[in-house]
Amino acid sequence: DQITLYVEVEGDVIRNAGFEGSGCAISTASASMMTGAVKGKTRTEAERLFESFHGLVTGEGEPDEAALGKLAVFAGVSEFPMRVKCASLPWHTLHAALEGKSNGPVSTE
Repeated sequence: DQITLYVEVEGDVIRNAGFEGSGCAISTASASMMTGAVKGKTRTEAERLFESFHGLVTGEGEPDEAALGKLAVFAGVSEFPMRVKCASLPWHTLHAALEGKSNGPVSTE
């Protein structure tokens, strides 16, 4: 799967986010829902959402399903380890972009 993520940050707020790329249905759906979920959020709020989503799809930790909203539909991914990377790739890309590591490929490893 390959995703290119576009994030417009103004001050500390994500004003816009979008993506293009190809991949399986899970990675595409995750990227689409993620870009919608982070618009209007601060970097800190987006990072918390990333952590909660990662906990949800890996089955680790206590994800805040109330904060995740519609993203909670990805809960079943934790039962399919080969699909965790598909769901989390866009989120790892967002995490890297928010940390300023946007040049070059991002891995879910």
